[in-house]
Amino acid sequence: MTKKEIILKIHLVISVIIVFPVAISYGFFPDLEFELFPKTIDEHNFYKAIMGLYIACAFIWILGIFKTNYLKTALITNVVFMLGLGFGRITSMLIDGLPTQGYVIGTFLELFLGCYGIWVLVSQHQRTANTKTNE
Repeated sequence: MTKKEIILKIHLVISVIIVFPVAISYGFFPDLEFELFPKTIDEHNFYKAIMGLYIACAFIWILGIFKTNYLKTALITNVVFMLGLGFGRITSMLIDGLPTQGYVIGTFLELFLGCYGIWVLVSQHQRTANTKTNE
């Protein structure tokens, strides 16, 4: 990978490394790392649906890492995913109070990765626009 590719894709790599194991944990072991204790089939079904959503997003990011024509889609979905989680957690913190430290750290990381993705999208768009203007 070139330096430019690392700058464009590092947050996608980090996101996959974090999100995929979290997805498996939500789906099969919600009480292992998180204070989640599903009791009904509906609750188990809910967490497995979240697992599927997380894995689907991670799959898009993997496509963006390895296939240039999927990079923009991967960047946009990563920004929406991370900022959606981050702002949802901030809303919870304001309404419900502070969660455990892991969720607070997760909120910071989600917001960071989402903002990094915006920076990549904006800076990449400007480079593309400048290249087309100069041609």
